[in-house]
Amino acid sequence: MPAPRDQLIEAFRSRTAAVGVVGLGYVGLPLVRAMHGAGFRVVGYDIDPAKVERLRAGQTYLAHLGADLTPALMASGRFTPTADPAALRTCDAVAVCVPTPLGKHNEPDLSYVENSMRMIAEQLRHRAGPVLVSLESTTYPGTTRELCLPILEVSGKRLGNDLFLCFAPEREDPGRRGVDTRTIPRLVGGVDADSTAAAAALYGAAIERVVTVSSADVAEAAKLLENIYRSVNIALVNELKPVLASMGIDIWEVLDAAATKPFGFQRFNPGPGLGGHCIPIDPYYLTYKAREFGHVTRFIELAGEVNHAMPGYVVDRVAAALNDDAKPVRGSRVLVLGIAYKPDVDDIRETPAAPIIDQLLDRGAVVSYHDPHVARFPSMRKHSIDLESVALTPDALAGSDCVVVVTNHKAIDWALVGAHAKLIVDTRNAMAGVPGVKARIVKA
Repeated sequence: MPAPRDQLIEAFRSRTAAVGVVGLGYVGLPLVRAMHGAGFRVVGYDIDPAKVERLRAGQTYLAHLGADLTPALMASGRFTPTADPAALRTCDAVAVCVPTPLGKHNEPDLSYVENSMRMIAEQLRHRAGPVLVSLESTTYPGTTRELCLPILEVSGKRLGNDLFLCFAPEREDPGRRGVDTRTIPRLVGGVDADSTAAAAALYGAAIERVVTVSSADVAEAAKLLENIYRSVNIALVNELKPVLASMGIDIWEVLDAAATKPFGFQRFNPGPGLGGHCIPIDPYYLTYKAREFGHVTRFIELAGEVNHAMPGYVVDRVAAALNDDAKPVRGSRVLVLGIAYKPDVDDIRETPAAPIIDQLLDRGAVVSYHDPHVARFPSMRKHSIDLESVALTPDALAGSDCVVVVTNHKAIDWALVGAHAKLIVDTRNAMAGVPGVKARIVKA
């Protein structure tokens, strides 16, 4: 009889295995799509029964995945959305795609990972065969080996015998055209060689290119490096933005000029602050772990300070621009354009629009917003903003003392904005090249 590892590898390669996905959000649901598309039977588990019911009803709640996704999943007979953890007992592999947020003091909050691993361990008590568990949630090096493995082994299963464990970091970028879960290369690092081999077989059956590394720790560190690299470079241009503005120099023109160099320069654009789950959060996971080894990651922490200061800088620019029009912030009507954290999606996770609006409200501004993708400002961990998207009309624009561009959605009629707004504070260079602009433009 084949060894347990070889049983799993054969089941993965033949697509006869069942794959469980824990967490059906921005990472989990695209993974469901990829595994299902490869021919696997997929069990999707989430603690939110509303998500499960919407999936069962054929509704896709992540717009960037397309309205046709869930109906196709449900029609196949190979997808089971559930809030019952017992359904995972039939799965040969379970991928954990849950949030890894920060606590009040920027410390890692691994409660979702811990709770998921305990839940999986309980289900493994009722499973006779071998299983691969894959953690996809971003975390600091050592989490998979030091935190997840001991919890899972409480089930009675043992690493290298009937339990295999890896870290395979997600690389989702909602709304990006031309790539998806299937086409983005996937890193895989197991806590032992057998786990790496089993994980490579699973992901290799659904994803075009799998890159194996020597350990889960390396994969965890690589994922953090990817996002720290972006955070530091964005912080660099964000720091230069006010410096160059004080000199009367447009940073966007400077970036256009520098980007003509065919080597030694990669362009990063400034903005109103960081958004999404990755860049505002992930670097702090490494700063936390570094302190355990006696290191201070000054570069990373400084980048975080610069990027998190950007919403305040935007609000200061709004105040200065209104002051030039002899208007105080208090009582001024401010229309914010775009609240998603990036263009052309409905994703508001960690959006800089939230602190910008909160600070404007604190200063007494009368704030409204327009976003073609987000009809109502959702409740967030740190912000509770009771606003609904208003229609973008000539009257709404002309009646605003200031229009603040936070997210440059393609669906926004920028010519309409330029023709009817009086003052535009533009954080994205969205108004560059727009014809017929009559408004005064202030870049922030």
